[in-house]
Amino acid sequence: MPRVSSRAASLLLLTLLGCRRDEAPVECAARFCLTLDAPGLRMALSRDGNDLLGFPADGLQLGLRDELPDTLSYDPWFEDKDADYVSVVEILPVEGSPGTWRLRFEEDAEATLTIEEVSAGNFALHLKPDAATAARAGYVRLRPRGSSSEGFYGLGELFDVPEHRGTRRAMQLELDLNLESGYNEAHVPVPLLIGTRGWGLFVEDHHPGVFDVATQEDTLIEITFGVGVDSAEGLRFHLYAADHPLDITRHYYETTVFPTLPAPWALGPWVWRDESADEAEVRADLQTLRELDLATSGYWIDRPYANAVNSFDFDARFPDPEGMIQLAHSLGFRMALWHTPYVEEKAGELHQQALDEGWFPPVVPIVFNNWSDPIDFTDEAATAAWQSLIERYTDIGIEGFKLDYGEDIVPGLNGGRLAWEFEDGSDERTMHRRYPGLYHQTYAEMLPADGGFLLCRAGTWGSQAYTRVIWPGDLDASFARHGTQDTNRDGETYTAVGGLPAAVSAALSLGPSGFPFFASDTGGYRHSPPDKELFMRWFQHTALTVVMQIGTSTNDVAWEPTAENGFDEELLDVYREYTRLHLRLFPMLWSYAQALLTDGRPIVRAIGLAYPDLVGHPGDTYMLGDYLLVAPVIERGARERELMVPPGRFINWFDDTIIEGPSELTVPAPLDRLPLYLAEGGVVPLLRPTIDTLSPTDSPDIVDSFAEDAGALYARVFPGPAGEFELYDGGVIGQSATEGGARLTWTPGSVFTQGLLVELLGLDESAESITLNGAALAEVASLTALEASTTPGWVEEAGHLWVRLPAAGGEVVVGR
Repeated sequence: MPRVSSRAASLLLLTLLGCRRDEAPVECAARFCLTLDAPGLRMALSRDGNDLLGFPADGLQLGLRDELPDTLSYDPWFEDKDADYVSVVEILPVEGSPGTWRLRFEEDAEATLTIEEVSAGNFALHLKPDAATAARAGYVRLRPRGSSSEGFYGLGELFDVPEHRGTRRAMQLELDLNLESGYNEAHVPVPLLIGTRGWGLFVEDHHPGVFDVATQEDTLIEITFGVGVDSAEGLRFHLYAADHPLDITRHYYETTVFPTLPAPWALGPWVWRDESADEAEVRADLQTLRELDLATSGYWIDRPYANAVNSFDFDARFPDPEGMIQLAHSLGFRMALWHTPYVEEKAGELHQQALDEGWFPPVVPIVFNNWSDPIDFTDEAATAAWQSLIERYTDIGIEGFKLDYGEDIVPGLNGGRLAWEFEDGSDERTMHRRYPGLYHQTYAEMLPADGGFLLCRAGTWGSQAYTRVIWPGDLDASFARHGTQDTNRDGETYTAVGGLPAAVSAALSLGPSGFPFFASDTGGYRHSPPDKELFMRWFQHTALTVVMQIGTSTNDVAWEPTAENGFDEELLDVYREYTRLHLRLFPMLWSYAQALLTDGRPIVRAIGLAYPDLVGHPGDTYMLGDYLLVAPVIERGARERELMVPPGRFINWFDDTIIEGPSELTVPAPLDRLPLYLAEGGVVPLLRPTIDTLSPTDSPDIVDSFAEDAGALYARVFPGPAGEFELYDGGVIGQSATEGGARLTWTPGSVFTQGLLVELLGLDESAESITLNGAALAEVASLTALEASTTPGWVEEAGHLWVRLPAAGGEVVVGR
């Protein structure tokens, strides 16, 4: 069916919505439709005439109380026994207001529902109680019905599983005394739910909320928001439809904001210690990383390094911080610092200035940190003063910050308020989610023009504009799954926040939720140190994510073996290989990062979301971009693992073994390898094998820097169905399998202008003929010679065919 224009679709929609009560609904001719059947008391979101999501009469509900006391938090995580939920009993059009409907509920409650088509497949809705009803409507509930067989993704950062069927998810921090941390770890809740049939539902509201996903019935999704005394504002929500569930996040970005990308060098790898002994140790680390040839782009200093928390200085252990930062820059590292939104009393005059000038919120009930009240970033003067302090660091070369804490504001405890008040008049009922974004914005505005580096612990919808990279806080240095019993080194039992499995789950859940950049502490934090096996399995995983950062609470670095961590030369060699692999993947990762500003697709994609027709939703398997199938090993002692293989053929990155799907297989996973496969037809652009850093350097004799020399582009290709990979610089690599051979095309872009070296995988036989633009291409003596030359040529080595294409581009045909 041809796609109709947005305006035409809107007219169709309004015609449909304008039918009289005694008329049958008009058929919608657009591909994506939101239809309201007034006589049938039903609303439906559809694609090509097939319903994706339905709202029956009880699909929209109001939670009524006799009164709305200001002392309640209206947090729907807790059952409000005084609330009576009522459903729609009548739908009437509002004369003269196309797209607006009067809804009559049980118990004489009334509201208006306004529907607007923003773009094809993107519908904005506003349910607003009338004045009399608002005085008793403390809650708004949505109860759509999906499919009994589909999976559900999104909802922000989750540590247990990325797919939500059978779960109840809070959109705010809640006490959970079963976990060792004491709370539910909801650092980045995002009220966006995505169904694998190709729909999305986003609630544009900061009040406390809960998503109950198919726990009551296998098709029922129950979403409740406690609007409380703000009920007159109603609830704004959005319904999205697309051909593929990966495209739903683009609609969400159109509603909120597309992410702001970090600087290219921010993808890492990064290295840090939880406590740096002094400046000498930092300098030694920087030198050691280069001497040992460990690919690294950034280094940050965690606390303590200052005289007090946020005293905006360096203590006596760091006598020459400017010289230290200059050394880092010389060796090709960017530098960052740990920070919080507090100023400790030990900061002396600065703390007193904060008190005297009113930098803190006017009303603070309780805080969950050891240092001070949080800075009130709704206060323009306080924010400006704080930013002038940040300049003390940025002026000497600091280009990023690890932003910890900032989660003191919670809706309440056990249904009662913990009342806050801020300079702009807001309170905890919405600031519990807004505050982290304001905190991050304050720092983001001080970063370099290329985006800098912000590693943030908290976030919510819309804060992707400032929250560059999410890190999940303090995961366990273990293989424990979230919420399971584990035992520490002293034999003490605890309920785990989660270790490596939680890191994988968080990465898979955040991408479709609007946070495409994520980096867990490689090795874990709680109960550190990690042992050799855990550390190796963890860095294998983080190397195959978008941002890689390495550090633990016991200051473990790969080159320092201890009796506790058991690190050795084998570990160091494998660490070197995987950190360099991550760095080499930069052209691919940055191309996807640029593409998501248009298509919205996450870079890390849970396999059940990327392939929605698969039967199953494993939480430990994902696609990195379109072509890399990644299967981290998240169980201690495992040397093989089960793998759900999507449709098609995939070749092992390390040993050329080919597997086919759809299937479920057991695949090898030796300690030095995670299962990593390239899809047939896949193209993976890479930096050169000698690359050390993405950051600039003035020591090119010892540091191989991409910022100083992009060099020739490399690529791995598994020829298959014809396709292209478009790089962020405009270059295009094309491939297709031919009978007995392959065809490659290369159009250079603006960055990679020194030619292309392609490694062809999966060719069954040696080449009989290789041509470049129709002329025979010369064979060279070795891969080393091919890499050293700028002249086009080819060589077969270790069963792989390597071809160099010229800087001007061209077409290569491989015949068999």
